[in-house]
Amino acid sequence: MLLSLAALCFAPGAHAQDAATLRAHQTLLRDQLAKNQFQRPLVLESTQTDDTLKSDVYAVVPHPYSLVGQALQGRDHWCDILMLHLNVKSCRARGSGADSILSVAIGLKFDQPLADAYRVDFTYRVAASNPDYLAVILAAEAGPLGTKDYRILLEAAPLEAESSFVHMSYSYASSVVSRVAMRVYLATIGHAKVGFTIVGHNPDGTPVYTGDARGVIERNSMRYYLAIEAYLGAYALPAAEQPEKRLRDWFAAVERYPRQLHEMGRDEYLSMKRSELARQQADSVEAN
Repeated sequence: MLLSLAALCFAPGAHAQDAATLRAHQTLLRDQLAKNQFQRPLVLESTQTDDTLKSDVYAVVPHPYSLVGQALQGRDHWCDILMLHLNVKSCRARGSGADSILSVAIGLKFDQPLADAYRVDFTYRVAASNPDYLAVILAAEAGPLGTKDYRILLEAAPLEAESSFVHMSYSYASSVVSRVAMRVYLATIGHAKVGFTIVGHNPDGTPVYTGDARGVIERNSMRYYLAIEAYLGAYALPAAEQPEKRLRDWFAAVERYPRQLHEMGRDEYLSMKRSELARQQADSVEAN
């Protein structure tokens, strides 16, 4: 459960705070964006200290800022994004203004009752929404096993007429108990899982990827970044067609990185998510 929650939570850190600063960072990353292991304009960075894990994804998306800036704000939009992840079982928006909350249920990688999931309430705030810069922050002060300071940041700024630069960051502060749980996971069911950072090479020249807690952070930062891309790709369609396209596009995007991200077959994923979305829709109708 802790690993699932850590997968969700992004962190603002020292964000750009304006379009010029964000685009300046894009300029600094130009060489990495042009040539990298993802074979696309994307850079992933992660860090680990004694009590904090953090990851950042920077990418150029093939969508104008007029679409990106509109699509990536709004509590319901973020619930649609988060629901693409394997571990998110439900997401509900409530409150308004400064009291806006996203109530997210985090569970296992199969369809399960919501009563068995762990609920985390994130405050939702649009820190900036300008013609040339967007910043959205989500925050949860506490999580399971003594973890705390969960943070989400999404920044976007226009580049050329048909593209935008996006920065997604996340982090959380661990505890003694959660660090023990992470070590157990990495020594057992997570021992063969890897992230994206190359830490060396085998004798035959093939890359060796990080397999520690940074690997956990990196895998899930990619899952959520790809959810943002899937959401943007479906945004211009009629509302009724968007959920299915998002699900199919997200799964196809994840499967481009099977070494890190493959967890289940396409039909199993689609069946699970369709069921979860239908349950959420039914609960929403009943609540109203």
